[in-house]
Amino acid sequence: MPSNRFPALPQRMLLRENLVVALDTLRARKVRSALTVLGIVIGVTSVISVAAIIEGLNGYIKGRIMSMGSHMVVVTRIPFGAAFGRLPEKIRLRKYLQYSDAAYLREAVSTVAYATTFGNRVTLSGDVNEIRYGNEHVERFFLRGVEPDYARAIPLFSVANGRFISSYDLEHSRSVIVIGAGISDSLFPHTDPIGKMTRLNGKPYEVIGVFEKDPGLFGGMGVDQFACIPLTNFHKNHPEIRDLFIAVAILPEADVGQAINDISQAMRRRRRVAPNAENDFDIGDPSFFTALWDQLTGAMVLLTGVISSIGLLVGGIGVMNIMLISVTERTQEIGIRKAMGARKADIRAQFLFEAVTLSGVGGAIGILAGGVVALLVRSLMPTIPAAVSLFWVAMGVGISVSVGLFFGYYPANRAANMDPIACLRYE
Repeated sequence: MPSNRFPALPQRMLLRENLVVALDTLRARKVRSALTVLGIVIGVTSVISVAAIIEGLNGYIKGRIMSMGSHMVVVTRIPFGAAFGRLPEKIRLRKYLQYSDAAYLREAVSTVAYATTFGNRVTLSGDVNEIRYGNEHVERFFLRGVEPDYARAIPLFSVANGRFISSYDLEHSRSVIVIGAGISDSLFPHTDPIGKMTRLNGKPYEVIGVFEKDPGLFGGMGVDQFACIPLTNFHKNHPEIRDLFIAVAILPEADVGQAINDISQAMRRRRRVAPNAENDFDIGDPSFFTALWDQLTGAMVLLTGVISSIGLLVGGIGVMNIMLISVTERTQEIGIRKAMGARKADIRAQFLFEAVTLSGVGGAIGILAGGVVALLVRSLMPTIPAAVSLFWVAMGVGISVSVGLFFGYYPANRAANMDPIACLRYE
């Protein structure tokens, strides 16, 4: 008995036929298709662009943290992050760090390469720093009192021109200053700053060095906005500033975790902390900043996920809607195909393929738009090195295809289960 079915087409030809039909459907209903994919475009664009920004920032931030010294920790009286809020009384009453604590750590902990004390006079506390040369002046920068080992403990503060503060400067409390490149460019736009006499907060200081250019994180406070003077001179001129910090560089071959524990035990002995009492000091290491950054990016990813999900949901509902309309408009076509031998699976595959093509076009546009956004961000704000990775491109493709499959299955299944006789009678 002869079969009433057409010979089965090769899989490649079937896919190509379904693709041609799907594209013809999109072309025939341009406006409706464009409005349908808009939600998917918004969702995928937000995922790709934010992921690109975070991807670039992750490498930049971690590189920035490592430039401070991967084996560097800072001992403070007040925990990092707590200085900007209302401090509990037990923290406010902590003893201040002493100028001699750094020397004690160098002697007490064998894994310490450098330990150096420094103090800050910053604009956040209401003290406005000012440095003048001739008619030029700079305000609102970080003034830091340091020791000679400071630049060794924190490599980010490397000198590009001139020299850093020496032991002689420290011992004699000399009025010398090393300035950031941003301060130097403002005070000495056409002159070599080395050897020039400036007035820092009304007092004369000789410029002995300029730091390597470093605009800072996102163009914020970097080394360019720092000025360093000998710690003894800093203490003499600003005795009211009592909060000190200790930068500790750990030997490269030492275990950082064990070294931090040794530093903690040494500080407890130094400050006579009772065996069962909490530390009355804090130790910050690069992992703290990495963890803080991961928390911030985690919140950004969550927010982006919510926004993109809304867009994808709207787009998915649009795909389902347009496919249901398409099924209704092509009822007779479905009947004819079934009468000629098309199986339920063939009809279902055709409409699923159309739904996936529709969402896939939205995904492709979204990926391109996300790439353009990342490129614009990188061009307009070089400090935010947005970078689109292949992983997130693949994720964009996967998301758009998944939306097409999920929201296109019901219309496709409805078309597959239609009665061919009822379809042929439909007008």
